[in-house]
Amino acid sequence: MENEQNFQAIEDVLIANTRTPMVRPPHNELHDPDSAGNQPRKLSSKESVSDLVFRIVARSAGGFTVAIMLAVGLFLSIRASSALSVAGFSFLTEQEWSPETQQFGVAAVLFGTVSIALVALCVSFPLSLGTALLISEVVSPKIRQSLITLVDLMAAVPSVIFGLWGVFFLQSAVIPVSLWISTYFSWIPIFAVTNEGGEALSEASAFTSSAFIAGIVVGLMVVPTQTSVMREAFAQTPVGEREGALALGATRWGMIRSTVLPFGRGGIIGGTMLGLGRALGETIAVYMIISPIFVINWQLLKTGSNSVSALIALRYGEASEFGLSALMAAGLVLFLITLVINFTASSVVARSRSGAQS
Repeated sequence: MENEQNFQAIEDVLIANTRTPMVRPPHNELHDPDSAGNQPRKLSSKESVSDLVFRIVARSAGGFTVAIMLAVGLFLSIRASSALSVAGFSFLTEQEWSPETQQFGVAAVLFGTVSIALVALCVSFPLSLGTALLISEVVSPKIRQSLITLVDLMAAVPSVIFGLWGVFFLQSAVIPVSLWISTYFSWIPIFAVTNEGGEALSEASAFTSSAFIAGIVVGLMVVPTQTSVMREAFAQTPVGEREGALALGATRWGMIRSTVLPFGRGGIIGGTMLGLGRALGETIAVYMIISPIFVINWQLLKTGSNSVSALIALRYGEASEFGLSALMAAGLVLFLITLVINFTASSVVARSRSGAQS
């Protein structure tokens, strides 16, 4: 009897609560932590001395590098102002180089610079791509580090060594190759070797000191730079994607074609463009190999070519004050071209999947 009375009392209380309207707090009290008396906890951390020093040093190094680059550009612009004021826009279209008679321009040397660099890329690109894939995908880890060291050591070889090797060994070995290309592919204008009358030349002296030979030497010089960038991009390919391709039955080459190469596309493009910038600025090796001329030579296999850096090395010692200004103007053009190429390469690498993870 007593239990029934207790149950009845509880039931009456529940019925009364359901009939009583619920009083909700104001909207501001629900969402305002101050009104409820609950303050959000503020998180703060004290920067360590080592982190502070590292941040200052890193920012200082970056700012110092940019300042040096701007200083170089400003220096070249100031020193080249007198020559550019005389030559004007014709400085980019004139082939002759005679500052003493105020007839000078970089059309011929700029064409030679670009042609040598393009030949270098045709030589270096397949070598760099194949070497990077060999190191990152084919060889065992024990051999991989040794190959990386050997490739990096190529970058430490001085340019003069490459130049001497090109003059005394490579040139005599390439002349038969140049003659064969000219014989069977002379229908392509850049591979023809002719005299002023249009007659084909077959003498060995017509194929020495050409842009083709200089391009091969420069191409071997830029292989380490391109290989390093490509190898780093290939090495960052996610392991899951590699294993997934192999699990689906792909061969090693199929895995490389479907996962590694697409992932490292930014590294391939960036490394190639960085190598192009390196090839455009090569001086000593090109200076030792080519026979300098100041006319646009469309025949890559024929004797005679030039480059902006070789022009500066050739004429710097005997140039007058105005001649030095003209050389500085040529250097300014080369500086701007390489700057654009390097910044473009960095942008391509940064926007790729491999670059975004580094």
